[in-house]
Amino acid sequence: MTIKEAQEIVDEWINSVGVRYFNELTNTAILTEEVGEVARIMARRYGEQSEKESDKNKDLGDEMADVLFVLICLANQTGIDLTEALKKNLEKKTLRDADRHKNNKKLK
Repeated sequence: MTIKEAQEIVDEWINSVGVRYFNELTNTAILTEEVGEVARIMARRYGEQSEKESDKNKDLGDEMADVLFVLICLANQTGIDLTEALKKNLEKKTLRDADRHKNNKKLK
């Protein structure tokens, strides 16, 4: 699915199953919570913290999808076309970082 299709599907889901969007501030708080859940898995599974028994069955992909879902909700609510925003962001990064990473000795 494309990003545009994802935005349309989430909007349809919100308006049929979810009843309505939570307000933007609530969704921002939910996004922060979801990012925290991804961070918890990453710190324990891939970082130096030991993984708790209760975390071992957590699905990282599902948690990342939760982040994406809420981010799409916020984009829909604020009129952001994520396809265009990502294209512009990649152009900005390409111009800004054209030589930066290639010349970074830490990345060699």
